[in-house]
Amino acid sequence: MHLLFLILVMFLCVSLLPFSAAATINNTLPGCQSKCGNLTVPYPFGIISADSSCSIGPWFDITCNTSYNPPKAFLPADLNSYDGENFPPLEVLDISDEHVRIKNTIATRCYNQTGGLIQDNSSGLVVANSYFTLSSELNKLITIGCDDYAMISPVAAIEGKNISSGCVSVCSNIGDVPFDSCSGMGCCSTSVPPGLTTYLLTLNTLNYHTRIWDFNKCGYTFLGEQNAFTFRGASDFTDPDFVNRTTKTVPVGGNGGYRCSCKNGYEGNPYLSPGCQDINECSDPNNNPCNGTCTNLPGSFICSCPQGYEGDGRKDGRGCIVKNFKSPALKLSLGMGFGFLSILIGIGWLYFSHQRRKVIKLREKYFLKNGGMLLKQQIDSNEGGSVNQSTKIFTTKELEIATKNFSDDRILGRGGYGTVYKGILPNGNIVAIKKSRVMDDSQIEQFINEVVILTQINHRNVVKLLGCCLETEVPLLVYECVSNGTLYHHIHTNGGMAWLSWENRLRIAAESAGALTYLHSAAAKPIIHRDVKSANILLDENLVTKISDFGASRLIPLDQAQVTTLVQGTIGYLDPEYFHTSQLTDKSDVYSFGVVLLELLTGKKPLCMERSQVERNLATHFLVSMRTNTLFQILDPRVVREGSLEQLQAIASLVKRCLSMNGYDRPTMKEVAMEIERLRKYTKQPWVNQHGHEDGFTRNNEEESSDLYGDSVNPYVDSIELSSYYSSDQIQSLYPVNDSLQF
Repeated sequence: MHLLFLILVMFLCVSLLPFSAAATINNTLPGCQSKCGNLTVPYPFGIISADSSCSIGPWFDITCNTSYNPPKAFLPADLNSYDGENFPPLEVLDISDEHVRIKNTIATRCYNQTGGLIQDNSSGLVVANSYFTLSSELNKLITIGCDDYAMISPVAAIEGKNISSGCVSVCSNIGDVPFDSCSGMGCCSTSVPPGLTTYLLTLNTLNYHTRIWDFNKCGYTFLGEQNAFTFRGASDFTDPDFVNRTTKTVPVGGNGGYRCSCKNGYEGNPYLSPGCQDINECSDPNNNPCNGTCTNLPGSFICSCPQGYEGDGRKDGRGCIVKNFKSPALKLSLGMGFGFLSILIGIGWLYFSHQRRKVIKLREKYFLKNGGMLLKQQIDSNEGGSVNQSTKIFTTKELEIATKNFSDDRILGRGGYGTVYKGILPNGNIVAIKKSRVMDDSQIEQFINEVVILTQINHRNVVKLLGCCLETEVPLLVYECVSNGTLYHHIHTNGGMAWLSWENRLRIAAESAGALTYLHSAAAKPIIHRDVKSANILLDENLVTKISDFGASRLIPLDQAQVTTLVQGTIGYLDPEYFHTSQLTDKSDVYSFGVVLLELLTGKKPLCMERSQVERNLATHFLVSMRTNTLFQILDPRVVREGSLEQLQAIASLVKRCLSMNGYDRPTMKEVAMEIERLRKYTKQPWVNQHGHEDGFTRNNEEESSDLYGDSVNPYVDSIELSSYYSSDQIQSLYPVNDSLQF
């Protein structure tokens, strides 16, 4: 029978004479030991002593074995007996107010490949006394294996009961075994019949593990605390670590009986003299519950207020207040004060509500004034998805949050038309928000049309317009943010960047020319940039070119009466033909791009007041150098060193054509882009190998160099800085001009 029935663990419940574990005084009988190792043994339990009885009865005796380090506590050995055979005493790990926890055992049966039993580790455990019962609430019968079932039942000869419960655990494939789930696939559990004082455990197999022997050779079952065990899947089959995880403490519960405890306000052990004692709540200042005067009572206390005060003196109550609070004069004063305060709060609320409505109406006014309805109609009327679906009309609040209310530390740059701020949208995208200064009401429709056109631009080398905000006096434009600065910064900072090789200069020129070609001829509607310059050519984190700020001049008022006396643009880049026609065309972009090419070739600024009168204007100086055979003296040494002769000849000729006084003589941007792409395909060779010169600046072969020099100089008046306006007299005083130019 002992080979067939295995008892694993038992929870013992004090069902007749329980104790109060909360007692902190007189916890044991006088002269009795209170602890065994790390275990505290409270009365009515007691550690067996040779001199006296320390428990309320033999069933509550605890044996303390000092041969262990630390000592271990056991229930009496004769409690655990069946059929005349004695079993090892039960080790006690914890005694609480309601339960005793003892160590459990694990039943194991293992088989060989043919189904033969090779290990049968069975044992029995019986506690035969009505003082202790198994806890049916906290214990579970648990079986682990893929071909096993187990049953739990009482010892009928002792209890006279014939009840049992069990569970079956099966699986056919190791991949079917779940982790952390004891639901019948590799692990099963079931409840314990209530009211048992004994139990027998049967572990058996369905097919002797022959079908699943390759991954599960043994079956296991035990009775234990359900919260102390976690099934870890198939790993428990080969490395049953659950044995260590479950041989910890096991709770024991009971049914029936009674338990003595102290009432609220008292403490002590109700089984020992003097029993439960009153707690003096007023004696501990840290736990004193009173703001007033504390008076201790049996099992309770009262709080009273000092003289001249009234109310509840408890800390969690209303507290003590002055008695004369109820006087009519004080009531009137407090009432008037609170009334006046309420009026002030109400007036403030009305004022701020009015201001808020005023702001909302002003934003609505600006939205309509700036063409908000027109923009919506334009977007809605674009059938077929010609407008980018990501285009958005932002609110002022969204952009204020994105820029920290347009904080100075979010400024990316300033210009004549306004300021560009860095913004962070709620989705984490970083954008550039352009806040212009003024806008002409007559330009609203043109501005809206331009926004719709710009949102249709889809080119990798053009900064994308993401949307706009029309709720401010001047519309705000929202662009993608390009983080690596401008080409102007990279060329003119610290003598040029180390990465700015001849190959990279040609690449930047090619990407910029390709983007302008797209704007002129490939976009849905042709777009003239009108402010091409190195400061408007941005570089991203991968040094890819991005053209920005095209069409920006349309955001400022155009006073037709002053066209002949005012020049708009950026000094050093403006088309000289503008002074005759007062118009900017696609060939104006070609001229400005020619100046950018000069910056890449020479590393010099288009206009520098610190240079001599002859060299002050870079374009003029370039053409003069070509005529006087001194061009290579103004080229960047790195360009001369790394560029091939064919490339330098062709690029100089291209720049000369771009800087023609007559726009008709200039190439188109498409022709410029194709020529630069052709130059990039040349094989670069050292200058010394082609010319036999080490410096690369002196030219002796006039025929070879004839294409590099022009036969005339093209002096002109540059445009002004974007943030400035100059009259013709001011311009003439700054720079020498050709007599053919009229202002």
